[in-house]
Amino acid sequence: MTNKPPPDISSKRRITLERIYQATIEDVWELWTTKEGIESWWGPEGFSVTVRRLDLRPGGALEYGMTPTAAPQIEFIKRAGMPLTTEARLTYTEIIAPERLGYTHLADFIPGVAPYGIKTLVELQRTAQGVRMILSFDAMHDEQWTQRALMGWESEFGKLARALAARATKLSSLGPMPLS
Repeated sequence: MTNKPPPDISSKRRITLERIYQATIEDVWELWTTKEGIESWWGPEGFSVTVRRLDLRPGGALEYGMTPTAAPQIEFIKRAGMPLTTEARLTYTEIIAPERLGYTHLADFIPGVAPYGIKTLVELQRTAQGVRMILSFDAMHDEQWTQRALMGWESEFGKLARALAARATKLSSLGPMPLS
């Protein structure tokens, strides 16, 4: 089987998604930048993620395995001829805590398509409502895979909201911190 050449990403269109979360910017940042945080929400519904390596610095990498846990996702992966656990890697390009996180995600998991990078930027802004999160990323090599990426992010944003709510509940159950 021959692979299609990687797409010319220099002229790719960018996709931008925005959400407002009722949380602190520090909490949202932590869920994007720690092993425990990433494992709590990363990956679409029906998938779990296990962080294998996290080196949070420009040029550093996040390596993780993503495994389907729900029957429809398992079936999709099998039909697509993909391994049950997809090993993934991204390389950090920009880190300005707690406001900007840039990375390039290696798309090397698509059968019949040569690996290519997807540039992603996460921007966090404090607002009166909480945190405004702006995520922009390169479109993928074709419209079908771009739509899959969009659906994945939409799903992940729901998981992020639930992880932030669970974090807030856990912190509020601890009660006020004693003054020293």
